[in-house]
Amino acid sequence: MQADKVDMFIMTNSKYLPSEKLVLLKDRLLMMDDSKFALVSSVEMKDPMTLLLVSIFLGSLGVDRFMLGQVGLGIVKLITLGLCGIWTVIDWFIIQNKAKERNFVELMKVL
Repeated sequence: MQADKVDMFIMTNSKYLPSEKLVLLKDRLLMMDDSKFALVSSVEMKDPMTLLLVSIFLGSLGVDRFMLGQVGLGIVKLITLGLCGIWTVIDWFIIQNKAKERNFVELMKVL
């Protein structure tokens, strides 16, 4: 029964997590107690596509970094207006991976 839950969790949340770390996550979830599964399911994940859209429209104000919990970088980005737009454009390409990595780290804290 637990393998079915883990497979469903992985299938449902794979777009929020780095694909290269799904196997590691699946192994850790299979070794976990059923009592902790509800705790894992309650972890709030950031949607990478939402963060990309926020980065495109409000990235020069640092809103994307604030949403990831990187307050210091968000303040620097806000003050410099995304380093005159250069940092903002760079973030368009890396913000989705940052969101997936953040989600993975949050799950690992629970496990």
